[in-house]
Amino acid sequence: MSIKVLVVDDSSFFRRRVSEIVSKDPDLEVIGTAVNGAEAVKMAAELKPNVITMDIEMPVMDGISAVREIMANTPVPILMFSSLTHDGAKATLDALEAGALDFLPKRFEDIATNKDEAIRLLQQRIKTIGRRRVYKPITPSVTKSAPTPVSRPVTTPVSPRAVSGSVVSPKPSIINRASGKKYRILLIGTSTGGPVALQKILTKFPQNYPHPILLIQHMPAAFTPAFASRLNALCQIEVKEAVSGDQLKAGHAYLAPGGMQMMLERAGTHGRLKIVAGSEDMNYKPSVDITFASVSKVLGKDTLAVILTGMGADGREGSRMLKSSGATIWAQDEASCIVYGMPQAVTAAGLSSQSIGLEQMADAILRESSNG
Repeated sequence: MSIKVLVVDDSSFFRRRVSEIVSKDPDLEVIGTAVNGAEAVKMAAELKPNVITMDIEMPVMDGISAVREIMANTPVPILMFSSLTHDGAKATLDALEAGALDFLPKRFEDIATNKDEAIRLLQQRIKTIGRRRVYKPITPSVTKSAPTPVSRPVTTPVSPRAVSGSVVSPKPSIINRASGKKYRILLIGTSTGGPVALQKILTKFPQNYPHPILLIQHMPAAFTPAFASRLNALCQIEVKEAVSGDQLKAGHAYLAPGGMQMMLERAGTHGRLKIVAGSEDMNYKPSVDITFASVSKVLGKDTLAVILTGMGADGREGSRMLKSSGATIWAQDEASCIVYGMPQAVTAAGLSSQSIGLEQMADAILRESSNG
């Protein structure tokens, strides 16, 4: 059975272009097009597509408002098209928070080196998110406040539905007691579905979280400053986009800048960050593998590393190096992932000691970190 797609954009040229690309794949079928968000809301209810591709800036009703309405009434996987600008980044993050599953740059030349590669990528993204069941998003309301003891993490009941874009986990992961191991750093690597997953986890961390945190999210360079700023406003810990020379501090999270590679060097208690352009042949900038590998050489066994939702296998080889140095590796479980690619790669390789649902991940990390 083909995946039915609704294409939404106020530009007739872009609607036609996307529709042509979608229709070239025998597993995909365009069942309608809409010229604004209001039409999209109406057609989503009438046509019941498996996936919607959505522009952000449109007349009558913009894409973000349309996402909110669709996810509130007839939830469906939504892929946003965004401009690679600061305003585009903020709008895209708003759309993801409203319930959209993924995004791509609107200029296809920004996502691939040639036309055929761009076509394959768009088709793959649509097919990947089209296989997911989605539910109404849960909007967090967290602001910076007085610190709470890290040794007493709040236990949150498992919700019957996961965060936006995630599926219901029929059997929530069982979290073992803390191992008693002491750590000096927390690493989190992720891709598709990561912005919402990171927000859900990090907003539960207290201001006095005892370790520095390195975040590696596959994201364009124009997006990471806005994402770091958003996380910092929502979280009690401090979050910033990493720069070369940053000395790691407990209770601070450092987001790898888009288009660059983030590495850890020996310096002080926890180390110092080095941001480099990296090799042109690298598939991911930033790469989870590169950051994880550098940490394995500096802090090794004193590391807790977590792989969250994402396509591909980035993080597997870096996790292998960390594991060989005595580090602890965890992966998000399949049921709560938007895309069970990166966590599956780590789990299938025998590198992860636990598969944990997104709803339980923050409490599990806090419990494990309480001995550090």
